[in-house]
Amino acid sequence: MAKDDLHIEEIRELAKSFMAEEIERCIDEQIRKGENICFTDGPSEHIINELSRAEFVKGLVEKGASLTDALRELARRIRQVQKGVEEEKDKRQ
Repeated sequence: MAKDDLHIEEIRELAKSFMAEEIERCIDEQIRKGENICFTDGPSEHIINELSRAEFVKGLVEKGASLTDALRELARRIRQVQKGVEEEKDKRQ
């Protein structure tokens, strides 16, 4: 993955520590205030990305998925998006 690597351990810890609604509030606080109580490691873009990923994972866990399966699903979806972007880039060349 490129410069915006998937930080599994950060996402895992966030998903273990917070409910999906709490993570959503932290995303909102980060956007509005530039800070939040859930995760503070890095520039705002990185923080929002990691919180968004953790919210997705936690949502799957709250629906009954294991944490491992939820992380795999996140990684699978990210690969799909990246593949689509690369294919679109290739079409333009």
